[in-house]
Amino acid sequence: MPADPQASALILPPGAGRVYECGPMRAVFKADETETSARYSASEWTVAPHSPGSGPHSHEENDELFLITEGTLAMRVGDNWVNAPRGTFLRIPAGVVHDFENRTASPATLFNVFIPGGFERMMPDIVAWFASQPNAGKTSAAP
Repeated sequence: MPADPQASALILPPGAGRVYECGPMRAVFKADETETSARYSASEWTVAPHSPGSGPHSHEENDELFLITEGTLAMRVGDNWVNAPRGTFLRIPAGVVHDFENRTASPATLFNVFIPGGFERMMPDIVAWFASQPNAGKTSAAP
């Protein structure tokens, strides 16, 4: 007998999820390993105007999908930066250095899927790191 598709459906209203304040960024996790059996995590990240994002990094065992849903972000993929306005989709394979920044005067938001899941386990440490920074939450001048 097939499983009831409604039993595992997850429906969240706008803005709902687990919120993490990360300096100039706000992350809202919509689904993570608890809801997805660690297959993926899905989150929404908003970056304040004229602000850095995550900083350059890579994930050795995880692919990431990004969809810009509001504004424009500068997205680093490997050694290249691309201008990514609303509607831009990026797939970052495991091991590729990536980053994002908001170089505009308006907030920018991206939707992120991390495959496989588990990224949310790092969020308390990420929040603590941003909180320990002397300029956490402050925006920088436009480059």
